[in-house]
Amino acid sequence: MAYQSLRLEYLQIPPVSRAYTTACVLTTAAVQLELITPFQLYFNPELIFKHFQIWRLITNFLFFGPVGFNFLFNMIFLYRYCRMLEEGSFRGRTADFVFMFLFGGFLMTVFGLFVSLVFLGQAFTIMLVYVWSRRNPYVRMNFFGLLNFQAPFLPWVLMGFSLLLGNSIIVDLLGYTVLKRVHLRNEMKAIFDTPDEDPNYNPLPEERPGGFAWGEGQRLGG
Repeated sequence: MAYQSLRLEYLQIPPVSRAYTTACVLTTAAVQLELITPFQLYFNPELIFKHFQIWRLITNFLFFGPVGFNFLFNMIFLYRYCRMLEEGSFRGRTADFVFMFLFGGFLMTVFGLFVSLVFLGQAFTIMLVYVWSRRNPYVRMNFFGLLNFQAPFLPWVLMGFSLLLGNSIIVDLLGYTVLKRVHLRNEMKAIFDTPDEDPNYNPLPEERPGGFAWGEGQRLGG
C-alpha cells in the first residue's frame, strides 16, 4: 500500500518537474555508487567543443554535489518551485515550460563560459525561484521566522543572506541575469503571460524559503 501511494504521488508530479528532479536524483545516486564521477559531468568548454563531449551541456545541470544537507535543500527548492511554476503559471502549457527550460539553460550555458562555475544546476534552480517570485507578486513569505516580505523581494533576500554568510553571490547573479534576459525577450511575452485561473488548481502551501546554501557555487574538489 505504501508503495502504491508513493507511486501515485510521484505520477501526480507534472511531467517536466518529475523528469528533471528524477534525473538530478539519479545522477547523484550514480555518483554516490561510484558508477560515474563528477569529473565526467562538469561544465568544461574545451572538452565540450574540442573533444565533443556534448553530454556535459546537460549533465552539469544534473549534479548538485554529494548527498547531504546542501543536496537535500537544493532538491527541495528545485522540486517545490519547479512544480509550482508548472502547475501554476504554466498549467496546461507544457511546451511553453519546456521552451523556457531550454532557453534559460542555453543562456545560462553562454554566461557560464565567462564564470568559474563548473555545475550550473544551482544557478538554474535560482532562476526558477526568481521566475516564480515574479509570477506571484502578492504571495506573502517568511524568512526563518524573522522577516516577512512579498515574493518579488525573495531574490534580494536570498542574495543578502548569501552575503551575510560570506558566500559568493555569483550563482545568484547568474540566475538573476538569465531571468532578466528571458523577460526582456519579446518572443517570451506570451510564455510569461498569466493564464486564466483554474478553479480546480490547488497549489502547494507556501512556507519559509530558508535553509538553503544560496550563493555557494559548486566547484570540483570543493
